[in-house]
This record gives sequence, structure tokens and C-alpha cells, in this order.
Amino acid sequence: MKFYVSTAFLDTAEAVEIAKAADDLGYDGMGIPDHVINLETLNTPYPYTKDGKRRWEAFTDWPDPWVMIGAIALVTSRLRFVTTVYLPAMRDPYSAAKSIGTAAVLAGGRLELGIGVGWCEEEFTLMGQRFDRRGKRTDEMLELMKELWEPGWTEFEGEFYATPRLEMEPTPPHIPIYVGGLSDIALRRAARHDGWIGDLITTERAIERVEKLRGLRAERGLSMDGFEVLTPLTDAFTPEHYEHAQASGITGIITMPWMFYAGPQASLAEKIDGMRRFRKDLTLD
Repeated sequence: MKFYVSTAFLDTAEAVEIAKAADDLGYDGMGIPDHVINLETLNTPYPYTKDGKRRWEAFTDWPDPWVMIGAIALVTSRLRFVTTVYLPAMRDPYSAAKSIGTAAVLAGGRLELGIGVGWCEEEFTLMGQRFDRRGKRTDEMLELMKELWEPGWTEFEGEFYATPRLEMEPTPPHIPIYVGGLSDIALRRAARHDGWIGDLITTERAIERVEKLRGLRAERGLSMDGFEVLTPLTDAFTPEHYEHAQASGITGIITMPWMFYAGPQASLAEKIDGMRRFRKDLTLD
């Protein structure tokens, strides 16, 4: 089982030290969320809570994921980085491909692109991007970005993006693509790529989705070998819990280890101590 430390709601000033500690302690990666802005008033309900309210308070840090990865990649040697999740359709494909590719180069192949289609119409509007058909645009953007990340000249003609003959450097190492979301359409999109990223979810609900993914992959003549399933689990705390998850096809856990020991107001020292205790308590060392 892999363990990724989430930077969600983390003070940006703590990120480098948390990354260095995660690297030293043997964690597998870091999960880095994405929001550009946080509007005071929304008409769009947040889809991952029962009451539609956001999980975070106003003025929570949301650093740019590619700037973040560029910084922490240079102070770590083995830690991997996954976005949880980045919204390509809220950007233009060329700027997105450039930022992602550059971060992948700086990370030396340790970058995993977690993507979603987004839920906040107001944020899309402010960014100058259409909210409707964002799923189709996401699919086309991923196809285009993959071509932009290949060496040599690129030409592309799609429904949304027409790309004349051009080249984009630096050429990054291979970037696996994981798709986030709990809906059936998100699972179908994930099955076409390299992995799936879940939201806060119980182990059994996560396993249900693993089985759906297994079936969707089989329909395409694909196995689950090498397919990553990364998710936070709301009811996993012990080695036995994680062993059950792993045996059921979950390959990685996204977690905030300090929450088990010091809670959400933990200091930087308490966060690092919690990361150390978590590994010891799970006998991961």
C-alpha cells in the first residue's frame, strides 16, 4: 500500500518542510489540490457534502499546484506528486501543458497528473471558460496535451482546439493520468487512463468503485495491472483496515497523518511528529 500526504488546507509556508519530512520518513507521495479562487457567494452547491457547503473556510490557502510541485521536487529525491485534482478545462490546453510538463521535468518523472472536470460554474466563468461540455473538452485537452508532451512537431485538429504545426519544450518524462470523481461518467473516464482518485469515502464504497473500474477496464480489454487507485478513506485507521483495502484493489491512501494525533490545528512540529507516529503505528518502517 502506498501512502500520500495531502497538502489540502495546509499553510503554504509549511509545504517544503512537510515534503522533506515525507521524503525522509518513507512516504510514497504528496497529494496537491487545485483551486484558483474561492468566491464568497456561490449558486453552485458543493457536490461532496450533504448540505452543499464547502469543506473549507474562507481564506484557506490554495497554492498553484505546479509552482508547489516545482518547489518541493527540488528538496526531495523519491517522493511522487499527484494533483487531487487539477481542472484542465478551466484553462487553455497550451498553458496547462506547459506548466504540467515543466513541473514533470523538474520532478524528474515523479509527477502524476490527477484531473477532474470541475463542479463550480462560477469559477469557470471567472476564468473565461465555458462550463457546459467541460467533460468533452477535458477529454480533448488530455489527448492534445499528450501530443504536446511528445518530442518533435505537433499538429492537432479537434472539435474544440485546432493546433497548427508547433513544438513545445521541454519534453517531459511520461506523465500518468488519473481521473478523480465518484460518478459513473468519472469512472468511465478513469478506466480509459492510468488510475482513479477518490474523494472522502468509506472503504466499502471505494471497493464498490474498484469493482466497477475492473469491469470497465475489462470491457476495453484492459486489466487492473498497473492501474492506480488512490483515495482517502474515512473509516481506515489500523494496519488491518489498510490490508483489507489493499487486498480489494486500492493501491494508495491519501491522508493527513497528523489528524489522528493532534487534529486540524496542529503546529508544523506536531504535523511532522504525527507523520512519524503514523508510520510507526502502522509498522511501515
